[in-house]
Amino acid sequence: MRLTVAQALVRFLVNQYSERDGREQRLIAGCFGIFGHGNVAGVGQALLENQEELPFYFARNEQAMVHTASAYARQKNRLSAMACTSSIGPGATNMVTGAALATINRLPVLLLPGDVFATRAPGTVLQELEDPRTYSVSVNDTLKPVSRYWDRIERPEQLVPALLAAMRTLTDPAETGAVTLALPQDVQAEAYDFPDELFEKRVWHIRRPVPEPETLERAAALLRNARKPLIVAGGGTIYAEATDALREFAEATGIGVGETQAGKGSLPYDHPQALGAIGATGTTAANAAAREADVILGVGTRWTDFTTASRSLFSPDARFINLNVATVDAFKHAGLPLVADAKVGLGALQPLVDTYFETPPNDWDATVERAYTTRHDPPAQTEVIGVVNRVAGPRDVVVCAAGSMPGDLHKLWRTRDPKGYHVEYGYSTMGYEIAGGLGVKMAAPDREVFVLVGDGSYLIMPSELVTAIAEGYKLTIVLVQNHGFQSIGALSESVGSQRFGTKYRYRGTDTPLPVDLAANAASLGARVHRTRTIDDFETALREAAAADVTSVVEIVTDAMIGAPDSEAWWDVPVAEVAELETTRAARAAYEQDKRTQHQYLGTGEKVPR
Repeated sequence: MRLTVAQALVRFLVNQYSERDGREQRLIAGCFGIFGHGNVAGVGQALLENQEELPFYFARNEQAMVHTASAYARQKNRLSAMACTSSIGPGATNMVTGAALATINRLPVLLLPGDVFATRAPGTVLQELEDPRTYSVSVNDTLKPVSRYWDRIERPEQLVPALLAAMRTLTDPAETGAVTLALPQDVQAEAYDFPDELFEKRVWHIRRPVPEPETLERAAALLRNARKPLIVAGGGTIYAEATDALREFAEATGIGVGETQAGKGSLPYDHPQALGAIGATGTTAANAAAREADVILGVGTRWTDFTTASRSLFSPDARFINLNVATVDAFKHAGLPLVADAKVGLGALQPLVDTYFETPPNDWDATVERAYTTRHDPPAQTEVIGVVNRVAGPRDVVVCAAGSMPGDLHKLWRTRDPKGYHVEYGYSTMGYEIAGGLGVKMAAPDREVFVLVGDGSYLIMPSELVTAIAEGYKLTIVLVQNHGFQSIGALSESVGSQRFGTKYRYRGTDTPLPVDLAANAASLGARVHRTRTIDDFETALREAAAADVTSVVEIVTDAMIGAPDSEAWWDVPVAEVAELETTRAARAAYEQDKRTQHQYLGTGEKVPR
């Protein structure tokens, strides 16, 4: 079939499907894009010819459209993804942050940036970065370290193997992330006789690796002989749709379950074995259990520093069993690597663990209730979260990403559904929230989506408000106004830096800037509610949730009132020498906390590979 490279690319994408457990779905559900000279004549023309088969969504910011695609893939449990196309130059480099977020969170996103001419015939072109050492480099090379697979299509026949490699990567549960196919603008428009077989329906099976029998038995023996075991559920539990298997395992063994940010919702908040969030932003119940645990079963977790409280949370003698589809995570903390799908692995492990343990105590919900209902003027951020939690239905989704709110949500949000909590904390990207909320709504149009965003994050990227309104995807956005960076302000204070550079103020004064974010939201087309008291906020939020249009509900909060303490540490180095007394005091506290850090080296036994 004679097609241009761009036409062949689009024709191929519309015929790709994924399948897991017998359920098929479109692998590439649509394409976001912003057109420029690097993609309008190639990919743009091809998309125009295939609007019915591959819907196109006009985005307003390239970074944001990748965030939207990432959120879509996460809500779909990585079984369906979106493509994103940009021009060469700033459009392409704007996607780097989005690509990093996708890859760090292991979310499939297909990036199709335009590129400079493969023939080099026009000479130096608009927006070309010239490397004096070689003409083989373009700005798209910046996407290499943040992509799981990267390729540049410099001849039409290179498209075929590149497309197959791209789909393989997007559908690999262990290796997925951003996939970049850089498309020189002349090659996009070049015609070629592609094999007809390339455009036949192709179904990519999402594998569920099974555990190695010997390793499975060793894991079961470790758990059977444990005194106080603990389960830590990560994002892999939810992506693998293993929450029922986790619940059955916990109920059969009595083992308590702590949840990472990505794993929050693995159990309903009021389940008898649910201990809530774990780590630096965790609950006192989960963290107390972690300190006493002698064997920890990590299910689908990357063991980031927030989860382990910078490796200070668990006993130095604790043993780890890492049930994970990704080998790199299965070997962390010198753990027993149970390399397998979370659902399959838990199902295989449960019959082998015939011991019932006493579930650790958990009185955290009383702490949550106090944080939600204790009144302040202006209100505390925890009160705002409490209202949203109360207004949201069991299947509704809360979306957040950066600042102090993700930590507060991790501790406090009462999850009732595995897909009801969507907080991006792998890259904790300011500006993700509204774009991410749009992706969630596109993936789950039957759910209400509540986006929680602070003023700092809103200022960075409100642009996809316009896209949500244009496409008719209704969001309810809670805009928390505290005139600065509450999270970094508190962190700055804790390290002795006195909240320096974290407030929106006129230079040399403590007078807040006259920034009117509600007016900005209204100018972008949203329905706006301005509130100041918590009662007015709840009334407005209920009205916004019931409406059929995107709304922004603004509430002013007191940045100095924090959430309940997790009683866990996070390693942020403090200046070793300083003139400021506050910094010297913070350094002394830091050195004391640093002594609690461990490497978790296990017993030194032979580990199967």
